[in-house]
Amino acid sequence: MNIQFKQWWGEFLRDEEGASGIEYALIAAMVAVALVAFVPGISSAVRSIFGEIQDVLTTSAGAGG
Repeated sequence: MNIQFKQWWGEFLRDEEGASGIEYALIAAMVAVALVAFVPGISSAVRSIFGEIQDVLTTSAGAGG
């Protein structure tokens, strides 16, 4: 069983399948930060959206979570 784990771990470390998805997510996050920082009015809109998401999550977690 130890040999199987070592083989699996080696394959896992060599796997690059999800790398491009992570790169795209990082680029999207950087663009979002730049928009919030430099475009007036976006900051309050983003806060509003995240506030709504937080309210929904809080309500659904308390309802039966």
